[in-house]
Amino acid sequence: MLNFELYNPTNYVFGKGQIEKLATLTPKNAKILLAYGGGSIFKNGVYDQVKKALTDFEIVEFGGIEPNPRFETLMKAVEVIREQNIDFILAVGGGSVIDGVKFVSAAVHFDGNPIDILQKRLLIKENAMPFGTVLTLPATGSEMNSGSVVTIDATQEKLAFGGSAMFPKFSICDPTVVQSLPKRQIENGIVDAFTHVMEQYLTYPHDALLQDRFSEGILQTLIEIGPKVVENPSDYKLASNFMWCATMALNGLIQKGVPNDWATHMIGHELTALYEIDHARTLAIIAPNLYRVMFETKKGKLAQYGKRIFNLTGTDDEIANEAINKTVAFFETMGMPTKLSDCTKDFEKTADFIATRFEERGWFAMGEKQNITPEKVRVIVEMSY
Repeated sequence: MLNFELYNPTNYVFGKGQIEKLATLTPKNAKILLAYGGGSIFKNGVYDQVKKALTDFEIVEFGGIEPNPRFETLMKAVEVIREQNIDFILAVGGGSVIDGVKFVSAAVHFDGNPIDILQKRLLIKENAMPFGTVLTLPATGSEMNSGSVVTIDATQEKLAFGGSAMFPKFSICDPTVVQSLPKRQIENGIVDAFTHVMEQYLTYPHDALLQDRFSEGILQTLIEIGPKVVENPSDYKLASNFMWCATMALNGLIQKGVPNDWATHMIGHELTALYEIDHARTLAIIAPNLYRVMFETKKGKLAQYGKRIFNLTGTDDEIANEAINKTVAFFETMGMPTKLSDCTKDFEKTADFIATRFEERGWFAMGEKQNITPEKVRVIVEMSY
């Protein structure tokens, strides 16, 4: 098992009716920026619950944070905070709103051009504005981790950053919000969480036995409940397991002591930046083909995955290949397109563009073995057409 440190200070507040606790979780006398997205919180009753819980607090609202939060929009929120002397941020929404608030938190007191936070992938360890979250869409795990992904419109880049100062102070996670979500968002959330686990699990065999079992438990649960929660989003058992799986998939626990990949996400972010394809859908398009191109590197873990998750039998090569096919079938069951051509007609030069962009950034050695080169990225994307 690899050396690791596990630090997660987020107070995770789970279950029905927990929004009522906002007043006790929020710092006393805080002036709050209430940040949200396109307005779904007005339809599902979450906005009213939040406002009721925070009756005694001074609140300034900032709406319109996009599904892929834009640097340009978030900088407007930074200016509001500075002008209004706000000292606490509350993100009410899904992963995009929370990711956006993380950037705002980092940018408010940043000494320099905040775009450097993204383009230089800076670690934010101090001097960030405190924030909390009320989760309305399970998917990204951003409610209990220190990572964020933000899109820069001007350069068509979707870039990640993070740091120990980027953990929410608290996150309220009420599974009843799932019942109001559109079918597509639930499907995306299941696949997003599933692929988060795969990035930390599907590498190569190692001796972190408990970590593998944690990961496999999340994968098995998502496969079991995924189609059911899409059809029955008001079922509390299904919704609560969905929400907890999405958090556990990326709250830092399952990545400790094990190798990680993340190349699927790095490629997928480019597809979202270029074509506005839903994040989860880019993962479903890229992941199976990355497994095929990197088959020899990943064969051992693919075979373990096939045996334990899908109960496959045969030679390791046979099991590993069929495990990829089973994964594609699961993605398609969850409503995912698995070809880039299903999402855009303008795909022919995509592989060259992404490979060249990775070369320009100096991303020459990606994946758990640092053997995914820009040339392999080109092949992976071409195979995904």
